[in-house]
Amino acid sequence: VMGLLARHISEQFQCSMDTILWYFKKMVDTFSEGPIYGTYVCLPRADSPIPSCITNNPKFYPFFKDAIGAINGTHI
Repeated sequence: VMGLLARHISEQFQCSMDTILWYFKKMVDTFSEGPIYGTYVCLPRADSPIPSCITNNPKFYPFFKDAIGAINGTHI
């Protein structure tokens, strides 16, 4: 998906995909570290209960009921 999106953006703004991806990486780095991340990202504690919007939703809970955590975005 990102490749297609970058291609459309590079055509729209008449610049290379390398330029688009370079700025995309800068934005990801900006939002994932430093003061923005520290101010706006709040991770749950290990002993926090599962939110009711997940436990009461049959669309989500069957898939996450036995999850013990996540490593690099992969639930285990």
